[in-house]
Amino acid sequence: MNDPQPNNELTVTDLSKSFPTADEPLQVLKNLSLELNGGDSVAIVGPSGSGKSTLLQILGTLDHPDSGQVMIDGVDPFKLDEKKLAAFRNQKIGFVFQDHHLLPQLTVIENVLIPTIADGKPSKDDLQRATELIHSIGLSDRLGHLPSELSGGERERVAIARSLLMNPTLILADEPTGNLDRTTADAVTELLIELQQAQGAILITVTHSDALANAMKRRLELVDGQLVG
Repeated sequence: MNDPQPNNELTVTDLSKSFPTADEPLQVLKNLSLELNGGDSVAIVGPSGSGKSTLLQILGTLDHPDSGQVMIDGVDPFKLDEKKLAAFRNQKIGFVFQDHHLLPQLTVIENVLIPTIADGKPSKDDLQRATELIHSIGLSDRLGHLPSELSGGERERVAIARSLLMNPTLILADEPTGNLDRTTADAVTELLIELQQAQGAILITVTHSDALANAMKRRLELVDGQLVG
């Protein structure tokens, strides 16, 4: 495993985002601010439609804010051109989705190695790290298996390993346990936190699960476009 990176940091300042409607714009984020460092973990909760997924999309640089600033390790990703932004996102941000988004035609190890494809063929170091991550999630005997041959919990664990491959600063998890039974969800939660802590990354998860939210160091609620805790 790569050593933890203690300088990992995320600073969000006065972030605002609205969407056009037939009447007036719907503002979902209003001057939202947040500051996190390596090893921090935060659950963002709130009702559907409160803007949780919008915030995650912006933090993941998949959507742009109307105003405000996002700084990841001292860099404003929205000032980068499209090519540099894609490379920055690949290096600095890991994603874990509710529906895991594994490619069905690829094996476990090939799915974990997907983030390296942007730089061409995976290196020996990439292959070694992927193998180590798969071992750490308890799937060493599944390296050559396809997603269809895995359980739901196993597929989510593969998604976690993939999100960690590039040793990112920021891990964004959108309902990572939403499709799992309670026992499997608890195991996946424990694994996600254990690996995030070992790597010194920042973990932000959006969830409706009290169990997952309570496992994070902080729990914040998105209310009227701002985070309160």
